[in-house]
Amino acid sequence: MYSNILKYVMLLITSSGTTGFINPPRNVRLNSTNMNMVLRWDSPEGATNDLLYTAECISSVRICQMGCVNISTLECDFSNLSNYLSVYGRYKARVKAIQGPENSSWVESKPITMDSDTTIGPPNVQLISTGARIQIEIEDPEFAISNIKSVFGDLTYNITYWNEGQSEKRKHISNLRQNQILLQDLDSWTTYCVQVQINAARNKYSQPSQKVCKRTASNVAVDVPSLVIFLFVIMAIPLLVTAVVYRRRISIFFCPEDNLPQYLLATPSSSPYKNMCNSDRPEEIYSSVDVIAEEIPGR
Repeated sequence: MYSNILKYVMLLITSSGTTGFINPPRNVRLNSTNMNMVLRWDSPEGATNDLLYTAECISSVRICQMGCVNISTLECDFSNLSNYLSVYGRYKARVKAIQGPENSSWVESKPITMDSDTTIGPPNVQLISTGARIQIEIEDPEFAISNIKSVFGDLTYNITYWNEGQSEKRKHISNLRQNQILLQDLDSWTTYCVQVQINAARNKYSQPSQKVCKRTASNVAVDVPSLVIFLFVIMAIPLLVTAVVYRRRISIFFCPEDNLPQYLLATPSSSPYKNMCNSDRPEEIYSSVDVIAEEIPGR
């Protein structure tokens, strides 16, 4: 009976995987950027190519979910477990190495609190040049859970801009609440570079955006109605000259001259026509009429 119990224990250990026979992962750390949650680690000492890893996250209440099972990479992204994560939750994670039937011991990370420990990534910045002015359009980074304004409330933006090649003369605009701003009083035909940083609640700053550059144009405002009239005159002058030079051809083209058939222009030779032409003028019959004014008595 004792031997049967020993066999059962050995079978259970073999099926579940033994621990402690291989070295555990090193430098285990849990990080969050834009409300994601990623566990990273380094390979154990003496690791071989067939080494695999399993990782899971742990909240202050329960194990969240098995995030990664039997993976070969050195990181596990828990962001797809959005149903288990809270923007104000406190979490840690752990990972173990697996080689065949053997498992290393679990190694836990330090805990993080999502809203206070997450890193806000850089905003996306676009520049639009309008003459000697540049419009800056700012787009907030996308969060894996919720969105930046729901987590941190109202945001402000710090803008730095400078003439390319003159970074020592940078200018700053701080605590701007709008995500659009128009830079004015810039030099014409000059390239300007811009960087933006988000200022969230509790003095939490985002990573600065990438440097974005744009070239201005002329500072002379374009009068659109005058430009249209000018273009119309430029196009009308050649048309008018052409109409004068080729006026006869144009007239014939639109109003062609049609000649009557010759048989209509020939003198009629019929007998009735000749008799009409040779006959005397008929005598006119008339009677004379005298008009006498009648006198009316008493007038």
